[in-house]
Amino acid sequence: MKTDIPFLSLKDVTIKYTDEIHNAVKRVVDSGWYLQGEENAHFEQHYAEYIGTKYAVGCANGLDALIWIYRAYIELGIMQEGDEVIVPANTYIASVLAITENGLKAVLVEPDPNTLELDENKIEEAITSRTKSILLVHLYGRCAYTEKIGELCVNYGLHLVEDNAQAHGCTYRGKRTGSIGEVAGHSFYPGKNLGALGDGGAVTTDNKELADCVRILANYGSQKKYVFKYCGRNSRLDEIQAAVLDVKLRHLDEDNRLRQRVAAYYYDNIRNPYITLPTRLPDENNVYHLFPILCEHRDNLQRYLQEKGVHTLIHYPIPPHLQECYAGQWDCASLPITERLAMQELSLPISQVITGEDVKQVVEVINSFR
Repeated sequence: MKTDIPFLSLKDVTIKYTDEIHNAVKRVVDSGWYLQGEENAHFEQHYAEYIGTKYAVGCANGLDALIWIYRAYIELGIMQEGDEVIVPANTYIASVLAITENGLKAVLVEPDPNTLELDENKIEEAITSRTKSILLVHLYGRCAYTEKIGELCVNYGLHLVEDNAQAHGCTYRGKRTGSIGEVAGHSFYPGKNLGALGDGGAVTTDNKELADCVRILANYGSQKKYVFKYCGRNSRLDEIQAAVLDVKLRHLDEDNRLRQRVAAYYYDNIRNPYITLPTRLPDENNVYHLFPILCEHRDNLQRYLQEKGVHTLIHYPIPPHLQECYAGQWDCASLPITERLAMQELSLPISQVITGEDVKQVVEVINSFR
């Protein structure tokens, strides 16, 4: 029996396309042009075509992508400081940071305990006269969009923003996540389904005014050299990362299919009364960035798996409303589902490079836990 199964081997992920990546990097190095050049233009075009939007704007990382979206809404007079944004309470903190960084108020709404995504039935009660947007997070690579959420946005005039950091390639009725709402933020952190060799991010939208504003904000606030329309920041996707991402984008759908096969084996073979699996979605609605399971004895299970050589991670052990940086912001928040998930969630190894033998061993070890 193999003694060590990593949660994710980024080295193996990169090696899979090493020749193409080396050629892409060499092309950039040889060009002598390292920012805002042809590689960015090519990747932005190809990524927009892949997602199904008119525009894609590269930026430094996924958090910046979300920050610039809401900053653009403010600069364009669509929102103002103090406006409210509904966001799932169980998300990674970046989703919330993007809201509060812009002086907006994050309104935390509980997830559905079966899907682990924003509960469509709890949104309407959170809407007030100050609510201007829903930030829909496709957590774990699972599509969080529902027709009811779309209807709520129409009925209340809310701007639907997608956090697509974990769901590259996921679809809903033929549309890719990242093209369902008005605008979306994407992360290319190395461990994502579409990961760079460092940080990277992008914004996708059909709204030219939004796209142009985001691009200006991410370039110091400048559209013309030494002329500054906004007080922006330096948040640009470099040419090497754009070239690498363009290589990996060509293989994304196949990589996602490999992840789906791993997930199918987990769903079909994990049989342990102490383990709860989230509702199984059709493959087109889930690209399995992560494979979360729930266990009341999560910490004991994680130690047991570690002893057997199976590495796992927790997503996420402390929800945003209990983080020190937000102390006092949601003093009256009652979020029992979110807090329970934080105590029970454990993510199993899943990637496009994990072997069938390793997946089988993970299941055997999990099923032997008592």
